[in-house]
Amino acid sequence: MRKFTVLFFLISTTISAQTDTKIYDIINTVSADRIKADITTLTNFGTRHTLSDTISNTRGIGAARRWIKSEFDKISSDCNNCLEVFYQKDFVKKGTNSRITKDIWVVNVVAIQKGTKYPNNYIVMSGDIDSRVSDPNNFTDDAPGANDNASGMAGTIEAARVLSNYTFENSIIYVGLSGEEQGLFGGKGLAKYAKEKDWNIVGVMNNDMIGNIKGVDGIIDNRTFRIFSEPVPPTETERQRKARRFYGGEVDGTSRQLARYIYKTTKTYMPEMNPKMIYRLDRFGRGGHHRPFNDAGFAGIRIMEAHENYTQQHQDIRTENGIEYGDRLKFVNFDYAKKLTAVNAINLANIAAAPPSPKNIGIGGIVEASAKLQWDKVDGAKGYKIYWRDTTSPTWDNFKYVENTTEFTLDGIVLDNYFFGVSTVGKDGYESIVSFPSKIIR
Repeated sequence: MRKFTVLFFLISTTISAQTDTKIYDIINTVSADRIKADITTLTNFGTRHTLSDTISNTRGIGAARRWIKSEFDKISSDCNNCLEVFYQKDFVKKGTNSRITKDIWVVNVVAIQKGTKYPNNYIVMSGDIDSRVSDPNNFTDDAPGANDNASGMAGTIEAARVLSNYTFENSIIYVGLSGEEQGLFGGKGLAKYAKEKDWNIVGVMNNDMIGNIKGVDGIIDNRTFRIFSEPVPPTETERQRKARRFYGGEVDGTSRQLARYIYKTTKTYMPEMNPKMIYRLDRFGRGGHHRPFNDAGFAGIRIMEAHENYTQQHQDIRTENGIEYGDRLKFVNFDYAKKLTAVNAINLANIAAAPPSPKNIGIGGIVEASAKLQWDKVDGAKGYKIYWRDTTSPTWDNFKYVENTTEFTLDGIVLDNYFFGVSTVGKDGYESIVSFPSKIIR
């Protein structure tokens, strides 16, 4: 009897948590050695300050961005020109803010892996190219920026190396953004460019500091990481804001759904990791390069280490009272950077392989003992998952899978007590990000 019970449990677990071996291959292919080599190269440019030298081939942000482009070009060459690699740039005038002390071109390095079925749907992974020391306007002194943010940039390059060996239905963008330390100018420029090109950006995964495991508080942790996300888009209308008072959704904007997706995917394929969803746009009073995309109405989150060390962030290189200050290569944990790169890669792969999220989700069942949902049919969807959760739960905890329909009634589920959402599921089992209802069925 015991053997039968164990066998039944194993079968049930396997059925309820279906996974794809390709995703495990992606995890295993990410290389800590390659990430280390790339971080080392980036730190060897001395400084990558946005206002630093652009002419030298060995020092400054110009040399750094040309090297990043050459790496993307090399990856593209190895995958039969599967990447479209280019510079996207914007001119920023002296005095735009206190950190722009001269006229500059803010130059991003973009690599696009086009999708086969939905080429205008884009999932983005970004890292920052630039670095700084204590004085944000000091663009001559050494600012190696090993963790902040050569780690995120190296992770983005590595994700491109790994995922370029596969094809996906949706497009993936790998990008190095500049001007982060001077005022998030690279993100602003690319978000504006995306709007002009009418790109449908499904989500932005901004990676900023993914290589430190020892916090200034003494905690050492190589498994936990944070996912920052804002609750609702800043572009919502007054009508939408007022509707939330009656129907809920205060923590169910598109960025928060992306954060939940990353949490779920990570726990499914990398259960040893401990993703922490932080219900905040970014760290207290601070900003990251996902924010300009949020400001433009796109979903965007920040992935970063759980325990920061402020003696190594935005610091002149020095030793005081026995403490080594500065963002040096020696402080980066490359195996941890590998793990967080893999987190990005598997989420890029899952989203890029899935059908688009459902649109125009309606919900009804007021003063009834059931919840009714309906949505627009999605091309390429084999079926749909109808999710619900307690209003206090951070994650989607229950679901009903349906096929050959665009409406369903959950009998016995009282509308008042839960939040609801719907996702699409493709023929290979890949699932979209959950969509929250946007209208009421009377």
